[in-house]
Amino acid sequence: MHKDGNRKIGLGIMGWHDMLVSLGIKYDSEEAIETADQVMKFISERAKEASLALAEERGVFPNFVGSIYDTGKTEDRVRNATRTTIAPTGTISILAGASSGIEPYFSIAFIRKNILGGIDLPEVNPLFLKISKQEGFYSEELIQQIASSGKIPNDSDVPSKYKELFKTAMEIDYSWHVRHQAAFQKYTDNAVSKTI
Repeated sequence: MHKDGNRKIGLGIMGWHDMLVSLGIKYDSEEAIETADQVMKFISERAKEASLALAEERGVFPNFVGSIYDTGKTEDRVRNATRTTIAPTGTISILAGASSGIEPYFSIAFIRKNILGGIDLPEVNPLFLKISKQEGFYSEELIQQIASSGKIPNDSDVPSKYKELFKTAMEIDYSWHVRHQAAFQKYTDNAVSKTI
C-alpha cells in the first residue's frame, strides 16, 4: 500500500451560523437542518464530480485497487479517496471573520484578554453589530451587557426575532447540535468537528 496514496482532500464549511443568520433561519430549527442537508449534499456531489473528472484525466488514487471504490463501476472511479470533511476552523475563522465550522456562536460579544502584549480587545459579532445598528437597538450599554455574559440578556430591548437568530451554543438544546452534526455527516467522507 502506498503511504500517501489516497489523495485525501477536505472540502467543508465555515461560517455556518453566519449564513443562517443572513438567511433569517434559526440554528435550532427544522429549516436549518434541511438547509444543512441541501448545502452539504451539493458540496459532496460537486466534489465527487470533480474527483471523477480528475480520475478520468490523471487516473485514480494509488491505493484504489482493493478499496471501497474498487467496484468496477465508472461512478466509483475517483481521484480522491475522501473529498469532504468538517474541520473546526478555529483560527482560520477568526482570520476570515466568520463563525467557526458548523458551530453556533459561542458568544455575541466578549473581551479578548491580553492581546498584543496586554491589550484587552472588545469583540462583537459583525452581523449582530450591523443588524443592531440597522434596526436601531444598538447601544454601548447593550454591548457591555452582552460582553459580560456572552449572550443577549432576556430583559433587553432586542427584538425576539434577533434573540432567536443570535442564540449561543449554550442556549441551544443539545439535540439541535446532534441533529446538525448528523445532517452534515450524512454527506461528509471524513469526520465532522462539532462541540456539543
